[in-house]
Amino acid sequence: MVTNVRGVRVPDLLYGTAWKEEATADCVERALDAGFRGLDTANQRKHYVEAGVGEGVARKLREGFIRRDELFLQTKFTYVDGQDDRLPYDPSAPIAEQVAQSFASSLTHLGVDVIDSLVLHGPSQAGTLGPDDHEAWRAMERLTDAGRVRLLGASNVSARQVEQLVELARVPPAFVQNRCYADRGWDREVRELCMQHGIVYQGFSLLTANRHVLASAKVAAIAARHRKTTAQIVFRFAQQIGMLPLTGTTDSTHMRQDLDLADFDLDAEELGVIARGGRQ
Repeated sequence: MVTNVRGVRVPDLLYGTAWKEEATADCVERALDAGFRGLDTANQRKHYVEAGVGEGVARKLREGFIRRDELFLQTKFTYVDGQDDRLPYDPSAPIAEQVAQSFASSLTHLGVDVIDSLVLHGPSQAGTLGPDDHEAWRAMERLTDAGRVRLLGASNVSARQVEQLVELARVPPAFVQNRCYADRGWDREVRELCMQHGIVYQGFSLLTANRHVLASAKVAAIAARHRKTTAQIVFRFAQQIGMLPLTGTTDSTHMRQDLDLADFDLDAEELGVIARGGRQ
């Protein structure tokens, strides 16, 4: 299934490519084989091999298995503090130039002319947005003005930072991507702000950050009723509360299962159990 986000077709589940290292290209190919059409990466060699994402995509394009217009490709600009020594830009350059250099490198890595979504990979400081964030966002806006990026977003942001971003943005954010914890109400405050401002909330680490939910007897019972896995229950919950979930599984069976969510809905009671983290 796909959703129209400001004129861009976005799948309702994204495949996350972090922490795959030399297996990145293979994982991307298998994800595309399984049916994923949305890929999330970053130009941050510390945690991603963006070039491997491009390699996997290129193979499937050459095979004729997919077309570029079927794909949603999302990458990120990461500040120096979030990088290791393998930088995609000159660290002595102004922030705006770093954004431009990183973006040009992403185009090369991914083998495309246009990026569907460019995300600011975490603000420059905690709690608030600083001058570097304003400069980075303006540089990202110029890329949308030039037709090189379709949508913009930010990740790892607080509710206050979302409010500040909405206020400063000339090109409004289409996405917020955060690690999502059940014990924090599945990031309720940020999600509610996103809904108010027409921003799509992307949730990552839905499984790894919430192992107690997957282990809950109540969630297992819900899964048994629907003949699904507990992971599928969590992903369907996320979709039903308006979230765009990410999965980063390397298992081909799990890839297919994670996409197999369209044939059931959770009722209000079941949604409430999961909203409470699998507790009464």
